[in-house]
Amino acid sequence: MNSEPLISLITVTYNAQDTIERTLRSIEQQTYRRVEHIIVDGVSADGTMSRIRNYVERNDPQKGHVIRMLREPDKGLYDAMNKGIQLATGDYICFLNAGDKLHTPTTLAEIAKQTEWESGGRNYAILYGETDLVDNEGRFLRHRRLQTPQRLTWSTFKWGMLVCHQSFYVRTDLAKTVPYNLAYRFSADYDWCIRLMKIAEGRKLKNLNTHLVLTDYLSEGMTTRNHRSSLLERLRVMATHFGWGTTLWQHALFVGRAIIKK
Repeated sequence: MNSEPLISLITVTYNAQDTIERTLRSIEQQTYRRVEHIIVDGVSADGTMSRIRNYVERNDPQKGHVIRMLREPDKGLYDAMNKGIQLATGDYICFLNAGDKLHTPTTLAEIAKQTEWESGGRNYAILYGETDLVDNEGRFLRHRRLQTPQRLTWSTFKWGMLVCHQSFYVRTDLAKTVPYNLAYRFSADYDWCIRLMKIAEGRKLKNLNTHLVLTDYLSEGMTTRNHRSSLLERLRVMATHFGWGTTLWQHALFVGRAIIKK
């Protein structure tokens, strides 16, 4: 039986009054109606909750999206994201955090159309696409440097985070079996994607390259602000999955390419 998948978008917030409105408007404007929006707030002390309450009041559940809210202290970003996963009831999960937005009002509709969703069927494990980077005002900066490969596998991640986390839609039944590893502060998303890809391959599930720009990603995220610590942590993630030999060789290639470009 064919139907349309319910898409769970998860937004984690903490003192995000300056950027959250752009994200809320983006989801609000989607033409696709089978959307569950889960907001996990770490007890913001600014105007974040006021903006979220206005968003909830504008939404008509009979015509619009389902909005679910959790507000409580957490142990950090990835702990809050784990909470969002457990609350999700949709068929696919994707994270869209404060400042990020869906690329166009028809993005979710275009994704859903490509899934050829079948209830109870062997549906795509992961849907992915391209990402544009924007500044704090939501203005286009550039296309993301790393382009998605035609065929994405867990081993292709040895070349880095080839797909932006916000353009990576995962089947919810798979996502619920793989919590973010809280031992990582900045690169748990990289580790999470690899682990999910391994599970998908182990079950012989297909992934789908949508060939669409899916997300406008705010470039000044936590990882960007902690660039050095993030790189060191990413080395640990790579070594865990690919071994130190492969990890060091790949980084030697990264450095070589950077020198050549200069």
